[in-house]
Parts: sequence; structure tokens; C-alpha cells
Amino acid sequence: MDSGGLVETLRAVAEPTRLRLVALLAESELTVSDLVSILGQSQPRLSRHLKLLCDAGVLERSPEGVNVYFRLSSGQPGGAVRDCLKNLDDDDAVRILDRRRLSAIRRSRAVSAETYFQRHAADWDAIRSLHIPEADVEQAIRKLLPRKKVGDLLDLGTGTGRMLQLCAGNAEHAVGIDLSREMLAVARANLDAPEYRNCSLRRASAEQLPFTDSSFDVVLSHMVLHFLPEPELAIAEAARVLRPRGRLILVDFAPHDSSVLGAEHAHRWPGFTDAQIGEWMEEAGLLVGRPVALPGGQLTVKLWRGERSVPVESHQAAAQADSNFELFQ
Repeated sequence: MDSGGLVETLRAVAEPTRLRLVALLAESELTVSDLVSILGQSQPRLSRHLKLLCDAGVLERSPEGVNVYFRLSSGQPGGAVRDCLKNLDDDDAVRILDRRRLSAIRRSRAVSAETYFQRHAADWDAIRSLHIPEADVEQAIRKLLPRKKVGDLLDLGTGTGRMLQLCAGNAEHAVGIDLSREMLAVARANLDAPEYRNCSLRRASAEQLPFTDSSFDVVLSHMVLHFLPEPELAIAEAARVLRPRGRLILVDFAPHDSSVLGAEHAHRWPGFTDAQIGEWMEEAGLLVGRPVALPGGQLTVKLWRGERSVPVESHQAAAQADSNFELFQ
């Protein structure tokens, strides 16, 4: 960040309320209502402060239904502010009270997440019992991830946020999207820990991603395609947002005849063949890797890998991709 940008960033947070806001949002994603309950100030007043901080690039805002979640920016302004926050006194009385009230909000989220889990635990357990242990699936996913940390990772249909927890250490910044507000609430509770501060959540559709072309180094989809009416659209969108030599990892079921999954669990597709996934990847402009099968139980879990090809006419992009190629072996 140049000196002018740093001055603007410091000017944006150089006010007691705004400093309290960024200190809280460096620890957790929060809504305006959350911040009103913590700071005890009016919503219009806090909204003005939040707008100023967003305009300065210090905060990011993510609409989610009637709510908007705020978090410290993953860009340079947010990084500069995070460095400044290290100098705050943990014994400051105002900060202690803010953190105490933040803890109450986190506990409330955890209770809501646990309630949701209890309500759906039987359904999830029934599906898990049909295939190999989830730990084995996760181990296979890790083997397909780049060996070195990448810049940006996207998890399609993040659900409980488990894939973000698994992959947080593999990326500088990880984003999870889901259409379900309930699932996003569960994910937000599960990711509310220091080791996941590089993770963020957005409400969005896998078939219409709210990101520009070439935004991510890795896109992951874990047990999502079988819910979608047109999985090929999600694959095409994933390919669009991948950078050259970016990797798409799909995890889903091989073809099966378990009719209960469709009737009781809203699965639209009874698994996928290698040819089907391969065709969709190729149509999206991806190079198709060798599938991995994880048999065991009534259902076989499959992992498919695709990589974004490098445009021949883009010599600069090709050179950059070649320098990073070892990431994707």
C-alpha cells in the first residue's frame, strides 16, 4: 500500500466508534443489529460509520436476505488495520465490554447452529451410513489440493462450512457460498474462530456466481451437484471464475439406485458418471484429470479434477502459469 492509501485508511479508522467497529469486525462477521447491541448506539449512527469504512475499503459488506454482514476487508486496507489493532490494549475497559457482548452473540449463534444440527442429524447420519467415513473423503480431497498455499479458494454450497475449515490453511482467502440462510448461519458459527479469519461467507447460487472472471485459484464443490437442476451450469461458472491453471475439485456420488435419496433427501441426480462430468468440464474449457473412486458401502464417492487451460494468445498469463505449475501436480 502506498503512503496515500495508508493515510486514507488510518483517517477512516481514526475515530473512537469506528475503531471499536473494526476491532469487533476483525474477530467476527456481524450485522448492524449485532453491532447496535454491542455498542449501544443507534442504527443510523452506526450505519453512517460503516458506510464510511466500506467506502475506504476497510470493511466488506455481504447482503444476506434482510441482513447485511460486515467484516474486515481481506485487501490491503484491512490488512493495515489488522496490524494496527495489535497495538490495542486488551485491558481497556471499553474493549473488554465489547468483547463480552460479542461473546454473548457468538454463544447465541452456537446454540442456533446446534439446534439446526439436532433437527437434521438423523438425515445426515442416514446418508453418511451409506458411504465410507467422512474422514476418508476429506483425506482424499486434501490430496487433490495444491501442495502450496494459493491466493483464493471458493467453496460452492458450503453448507456447514466444513470444507472451509478443512481448506482454510491452503489459501490466503477462502470464500463459501450457499443459498440457504440457515446453513450460512451454521457455517458462520462453525467458522467463528481465529484460525478461520481468512474465511468469509456469501449468499449466492452456484449457477450464478457473484464474482468476476479469473478470481480464484481453487474451486471446490463437495456433495452439491446432485441437488442442482443443471449441474453443468455450476461447472461452467466454476470454470469462469478460475484463474489460468486454477483447479476445480468436484466431490459427489457415482451412479446409484438408492431411490430414498431422491424421495427423502431432495437429491435430483442419482450420481454421475465419469463421462458425464468429463463432458461438462471439457465444455467449460477445463482439462480433465483422472477421477478418484472411494468405494465402501452402498454408495461410491467420486472425486473429479479439472484445470483451467491457459489461453495460447496470452503469453504473459502462460508464463505466470508455468511458474506456478508445480502447485497443481
